[in-house]
Amino acid sequence: MLQYLLKRLLIMIPTLFGVTIVVFIIINLAPGSPIEQKLQQIRFAGAQEGKSTGSASVRGDQSVSNEVIEALKKQYGFDKPLYVRYGIWLKNLARLDFGNSFSYEEPVLGVIVSKFPVSLQFGITSFILSYLISIFLGLYLAVRENSWFDVTASFLLSLSYAIPPFMLGIVLIVFFSGGSFLNLFPIGGISSDNYDSLSTLGKIWDRVHHFILPLFCYTMGSFTTLTLLMKNSIIEEIRKDYIRTARAKGLDERLVYTRHALRNALIPVVTGLGSFITVFFSGSLLLETVFQLDGIGLLGYKSVLARDYNLIMGSITIQSFLFLFGNLISDMLYVAVDPRIDFS
Repeated sequence: MLQYLLKRLLIMIPTLFGVTIVVFIIINLAPGSPIEQKLQQIRFAGAQEGKSTGSASVRGDQSVSNEVIEALKKQYGFDKPLYVRYGIWLKNLARLDFGNSFSYEEPVLGVIVSKFPVSLQFGITSFILSYLISIFLGLYLAVRENSWFDVTASFLLSLSYAIPPFMLGIVLIVFFSGGSFLNLFPIGGISSDNYDSLSTLGKIWDRVHHFILPLFCYTMGSFTTLTLLMKNSIIEEIRKDYIRTARAKGLDERLVYTRHALRNALIPVVTGLGSFITVFFSGSLLLETVFQLDGIGLLGYKSVLARDYNLIMGSITIQSFLFLFGNLISDMLYVAVDPRIDFS
C-alpha cells in the first residue's frame, strides 16, 4: 500500500505540471489580454474626460501612446516570450506565489482565500447532509423495495434530479422569499444588514435563516444521485449468494442488511467521499448569482471576464491539485471499506 501511495503521489506531479502548461498556453493565446482590458479603460476614461470638458480634440483622439503600451506590458510581464513567462510563473509557484490579481490588485492566494468562507460553509454542510441522508434513505428504500413509499420516493427523487439547481433556486425565491406567495426567507446573501448588532443566538438564527434555501439547492443534486445509487447498490448486494447464506443461518434481517450488505454496498458510494477535499472550490456560479453569494464560483466567472490570468491560473491549479488528491483519498477509502481490494 505504501508503495502504491508513493507511486500515486509521484504521478500527481507530472499530471499537475501538464495541466498548468495546457491552461497557461490556452489563456495566454485567447483574445482579450489584461493589457487590452486596461487600454479600453484608459480610452473610455479619456472619452469621458473629453465629454466633461467639451473638448473636441480630446473626444476625437482616444489613441494611447506606444510608451504607455510598453509600460503596461512591462507591468503585467507581457514584455517577455510565453515560455519565459511560464518559467517565471512556475518558479513562483514553488513558493506558493501565484502573483497579483490584475483586477483586485492583491495577491491571488489572498483573493481566493477571501472567498472560501461562503463556498466552504455550503460545501461542507451540503456534503455531510448528502451522505448522511442518502445512505440511510437508500438503505430504507432498498428494504421497502416496490412498496408505495419506495415508488413515491423514487419518483420524487427522479423528478428533483431533472430540475436544474439554479431553476429550483428561482422557484424557491418566487414561492418563499416574497415573490408572489410567501415571504418566509430572505432573497439572498448570508446575513442581514443588522447582523453585527444581533445577539449570539440572533446571529446564529440569522445565518440559518439565510442558509436554508441555497443549502437546499446545493444539496438536492448530489443527494438525489447518492440515494438512488445507494438503493440500487443495496438491492444488488442482497441478491447475492452470501446474503442468502446469512439468512439461511437464521441471522436477524436487520443484521443481514446493516452488517453484511451495507458495507459492500458502500463501495460505489465511497467514490465521491474523496471529493470532500474539493469543497473548498464547491462554488456554483448560477446558484451564487441567484442567491447573491460572493463565493468561488462567482470569482472564477469574474476572473475570466476580466482576463485576470494570474487569478485564473491560481484557481485552476489549486482545483486540479485538490481533485487529484481527492481521487487518492477515494482509493484509500476503497481499501478501508473492502479489504479484498489490494493496490500493492
